[in-house]
Formats: sequence, C-alpha cells, structure tokens
Amino acid sequence: MKIKKIVFILFFGIVIVACTKEKSLETYMTDSWQTTYLKIEMPTYEKSDSLYVFEDKFDNEPELIAQSVYHKDGTFDAWFINKEGEKISESDGNWSVKNDSLFVDFSYNNRDIKVGYHIEKTEEGFLGKSTFDWDNDGAFDDFLTMKTKRIKTN
Repeated sequence: MKIKKIVFILFFGIVIVACTKEKSLETYMTDSWQTTYLKIEMPTYEKSDSLYVFEDKFDNEPELIAQSVYHKDGTFDAWFINKEGEKISESDGNWSVKNDSLFVDFSYNNRDIKVGYHIEKTEEGFLGKSTFDWDNDGAFDDFLTMKTKRIKTN
C-alpha cells in the first residue's frame, strides 16, 4: 500500500511538471516590445579594416526608441517613438520561430532584410543576438546584441 502511494505521488508530480511546461518561443514572442539596449560590432565597417561599434542603452532621453508588436498570424509591426512621443518610421514584416531562433523578414530604408536572432528569454523581455551584414558592405560579419522589455501598447 505504501509503495502504491509513493508511485501515485511520483506519477502525479510528473504530470504537474509536464503540465506547467514553459511557454513556447512563438507564444512568448506574440506581444509588444521595446528595445532597451543595442550593440552592433562591425569588424570591417563599410569594407574598411576598422572596427566600428554602435552601442546605445537608451537611458538618457534618446532621440528615438524602437518598439514593435508581434502578431499571432506571423506578422509584425515596428516603429520608432521620437522625443515628442510621435510614432515614426513605421515598417512591417513577417516573423517565425524555430527552436530558440526568431526569423524576421521586412523592408526598411529600401533594403530587404531577412535575419535570424538567437533568443534568450529574460525577466523583462528577451535578449537577441544575430550575425548579419548590418553595415551593408556585403560581408555577413557584423554582430548585433539587443535587449528588450515587454510593453503595453495602445
């Protein structure tokens, strides 16, 4: 009888653990986000032999704040908020996830961009990392690190 109780308790515990499975990345991403940190390291900036690093913590009244919303249907909208609180430079595109990666496809400044990010969930939002040709010099050698936080949008 005692063994049956132990087996039942273990089985019940396993069921509870299995039922409290973490949200899938696709479900997690379906929300609104604001970029809180951005760093792009470009080792051959515009085909030069110089490293150029762009870094912004968006903490001292930034000129622009990047925000986005990812919809359940696989589309997203992105924009910047300027100092006057206006939404500017709006763009849209498509997104998907595979394992721990987010893939986005959009056009911005007359450039078609298809890029994947390795995503790590954080307490506030997510950390995204990608290697891409961010300086448009033909070499996919630029490394981007981005931190976000979840936001409420109207």
